[in-house]
Amino acid sequence: MQTAPGPDGRPRCGWCLATPEYVVYHDEDWGYPVTGDRELFEKLTLEAFQSGLSWRTILEKRDNFRAAFAGFDPVQVAGFTEDDVARLLADRGIVRHRGKIMATITNARALLAMQAAGESLSALIWSYEPESPPVYGDTTSPQSVALSKDLKKRGWAFVGPTTVYAFMQAMGLINDHHPDCTHHAKAEAARAAFERPGA
Repeated sequence: MQTAPGPDGRPRCGWCLATPEYVVYHDEDWGYPVTGDRELFEKLTLEAFQSGLSWRTILEKRDNFRAAFAGFDPVQVAGFTEDDVARLLADRGIVRHRGKIMATITNARALLAMQAAGESLSALIWSYEPESPPVYGDTTSPQSVALSKDLKKRGWAFVGPTTVYAFMQAMGLINDHHPDCTHHAKAEAARAAFERPGA
């Protein structure tokens, strides 16, 4: 199923119709351009936690993740200690996966290192915006492979090409709403009006 009528009868990407929460996320968040290192850190972290799981699981726990990870403030997360790791592993409100928790702390530190060197995560990510539209249904792209390698070179973890591609979809680096989805044109208009970092 590629598209199907939503609650208002207008066509939407078929994947979003499983729950009302999916519809809201699809309509208001997914595929619309995002900038800001903190916001991107959150989205990339949540995509990493989603790996191997349903996005519904992450979406239902998103507020819990924000509370557990100090609102995804990289300065605070970078300072997390083993006591914080133990706290997170005991937190039933999030996905309790040691590797992903440790990767989040590692990535916060990698982000701060970039900023200390005068680099912007936002500018880096948007530099990988493809010139042509994505192929609907793909799970990786040359850009997601290249961005994954770039992040790993900078010390990031749990940022494989598939995770990075899902992140690119979510934060609007690409518009992967189905062409027949009512939000495809809206997302494209938002991307056209969006001021790219460093532009």
